[in-house]
Amino acid sequence: MTSRQPSYHGRFAPTPSGPLHAGSLVAALGSFLDARAHAGRWSLRIDDTDQARSRPEAIEEILAQLQAHRLVFDGEVVFQSRRTAHYEAALERLETMGRLYRCNCTRARLREWAEEHGQVIGAIGPIYPGFCRREPAAADERHAWRFRVSDRQRRVADRRLGEVSQQLATEVGDPVLRRADGPIAYHLANVVDDHEMGITQVVRGEDLAPLTPLHVELAETLGLRVPTYLHLPLVTGPDGRKLSKTNQAAPLDTRQATDNLRAAGDVLGLDTQVTDRLTVPDQLERWTSEWRDRHAIA
Repeated sequence: MTSRQPSYHGRFAPTPSGPLHAGSLVAALGSFLDARAHAGRWSLRIDDTDQARSRPEAIEEILAQLQAHRLVFDGEVVFQSRRTAHYEAALERLETMGRLYRCNCTRARLREWAEEHGQVIGAIGPIYPGFCRREPAAADERHAWRFRVSDRQRRVADRRLGEVSQQLATEVGDPVLRRADGPIAYHLANVVDDHEMGITQVVRGEDLAPLTPLHVELAETLGLRVPTYLHLPLVTGPDGRKLSKTNQAAPLDTRQATDNLRAAGDVLGLDTQVTDRLTVPDQLERWTSEWRDRHAIA
């Protein structure tokens, strides 16, 4: 007897530190088309675990921008800030399994060590030297929680990139899953939410591809479902850097929805030649059919 595959469920998960920009629209459009092309659900999740960076007004802007571009999500919006108990439960499980350790290393200590020994930059940033892995901080000290990665080589299939492969211990290091000041890290919240929402396909920007082997290891350690991944091309500025809120990318002008979608379609390699002669809903329907032909899931 063959096991029934779960129905397609995708999501778009922006951080509300500001409104959407051209790069965000590429991720939203790609994930939307992938869901619609496979007759699936497309959910909206607001990744607002870090309340210091989240702006309530940005959430309203994001909702208005999606509506203006006719990217209609299914169901209710999921807010990570309301799901802290789920992340704490996952932390407790990881601690019980011996995969977490307390870390009291300050930025100053790590900076001093890097100045003396040289900074080792890995796939997702500086690699933690492992001080507290060897001697964890005491429970009564102010501390973060770090995840103890395995020594294995992780290979993850990607529908566009082919394979993303990493030796986590040497290329990533032990990431913080909860900061000393409280916020849960993106890695843990993302993995827990994708499982509990029933996400089967993660379609997001290529800049997040280096995080994928770590996310798969976290999910498998917790016994959670591992989705399939598709990482999309990025929008870059004149300086060659990825557009982001950090480098002041201009917010989407909702009055220019047709032009915005055409530009995003170009990045995704879609046929944009007749965009001017179609309404936005008709253009999305046409692209959905094109996406189905090009990106059908085997």
